[in-house]
Order: sequence, then C-alpha cells, then structure tokens
Amino acid sequence: MIHIADTISPQRIVSNARATSKKCALEHLSSLVANDEDALLATEVFDSLVARERLGSTGIGHGVAIPHGRLSKLDHAVSAFMRFEKGVDFDAIDNEPVAYMFALLVPKDSNDEHLDLLAQLAKLFSNPAMREKLRLAASSEELYELLSQSSRNDSEAPESKSIE
Repeated sequence: MIHIADTISPQRIVSNARATSKKCALEHLSSLVANDEDALLATEVFDSLVARERLGSTGIGHGVAIPHGRLSKLDHAVSAFMRFEKGVDFDAIDNEPVAYMFALLVPKDSNDEHLDLLAQLAKLFSNPAMREKLRLAASSEELYELLSQSSRNDSEAPESKSIE
C-alpha cells in the first residue's frame, strides 16, 4: 500500500504561504508541484486541480482543503502541502477559510491508489490534534516530519503491533 509519505517531499511543503484567493492558492500549489517534477508543467497541474474544483469544492472543513487531480504524464502519485498565514476563502463545506492545503496528483488510470490516498488524507486531517500540531509547526521541515511520520505510523499501526 502506498502512503502519503511516499508522495511528498520537503521541497513541496511551504509554511506561512500567502494567497488572496482560491485561484491564487491553486496557482501557487501547482507551481510547487511542477517545480519538483520534471514531467509536469504548472499550467497542467493547475488545470487538473481546477477541473476537479468545478465539480465541487475540495475544502473538507476545519480549515483544510485537499485539491486533487489526475494527470496522464504521471507514473506515480505526487503531493504538496501549504500552510497559509491567513485563511483563504475556498468555498469549504463549513464556509470557514482554508489554512491547510494538501494537493494530490495521481496517474490518470490510478483509481484504487487515488481513493486510498484520499482516505488517508481525510483521516489525517480529521484529527484535531494533528491540525493543532500543523498549526504550531515552526518550519516547513517540521511540517514534512509531521505529515510523513504520522501518515506512515497511522497506516502501519494495526499491522505493526507485536505480542511480547
């Protein structure tokens, strides 16, 4: 099973990002992904994310949005994370501004992987303690550690219990 930690890198995490609108936030996020993936252009990433947003906002509530899309140029899942200095109006289901945005892009034909990763993200961000840790993180590096370690630990916890 693929984990969130397998899709993200420290280069694709920004703490204290600034955006004045949903469009601006998605543009910044698209550049973040494309700058670290040679096969992608920021415009392609942006178009994929916007196409999904047209179906309905990916603002899941509690200050979190998980924009996602599919790209034929990808052969593996990639993601990026931004924490905003000030919340961004994202048409979230609870009408609250978005403070955390996690983008997920998968290969065009990657159905099960896509759904599994989205489920992991929903579980991760539904945890109030995790959202608080993300809020208090002092740097992008600390955000990376929180996201990569908690996603691995959370998904491996049931399998890794040992009997002593």
